Amino acid sequence: MQTVKKNLEKVLSALGCHDRELSVLFTDNKHIAELNEQYLHRTGPTDVLSFPMSGGLPPEVETPMMGDVVVSVDTALEESRRLDEPLDKTIYRLLIHGILHLLGYDHEVSEEEEVRMEREQERLLRYIEEEES
Repeated sequence: MQTVKKNLEKVLSALGCHDRELSVLFTDNKHIAELNEQYLHRTGPTDVLSFPMSGGLPPEVETPMMGDVVVSVDTALEESRRLDEPLDKTIYRLLIHGILHLLGYDHEVSEEEEVRMEREQERLLRYIEEEES
């Protein structure tokens, strides 16, 4: 778990979020489906959910907390097998995806935004891989 923490600190630093905090929850498909339904009104499990802390806070309130990222380990395992990708890379890809959502990236807005988010996600994944080598 220390490696995950260290790599997430690197990702946050690379994004200019040096002094920011992040809550991460690893869960199963049942729990993430419940969260997906409760908060996003979507049915079924998903791979990752993000809940930004900034939503609803008055602008004058500053907090180092970025928000929460929830990853379904069940779905991560399925994606890892389907993509023939090491599980740790799948987990980091999902965590980075969630963090980018916390920072306002949204692949559902437009194709251009989807490409921008994918590029940033790949850049950050390469950054972790280079650092681990």
